[in-house]
Amino acid sequence: MATLRMFATVRVAAGTGRDTVEGATVAEVVANATERYGDAFAELVPICRVWVNGEAAEPDMAVDDRDEVALLPPVSGG
Repeated sequence: MATLRMFATVRVAAGTGRDTVEGATVAEVVANATERYGDAFAELVPICRVWVNGEAAEPDMAVDDRDEVALLPPVSGG
């Protein structure tokens, strides 16, 4: 189980900024989180960047319980 960190609108949709989610790959962690958090969360996932332990990650990257998967939606500001 990896630690999933969520930021900004993804955190709001999930109702939390951190959770532990099962999955052997990044894709499995994200899929399991999507099942857990529902439609509003699912709508945001495709626009997010995914990082593992501070580095950009691919969906097939393996993760374990020492890893932190982060979902980062685009931000704007001025």
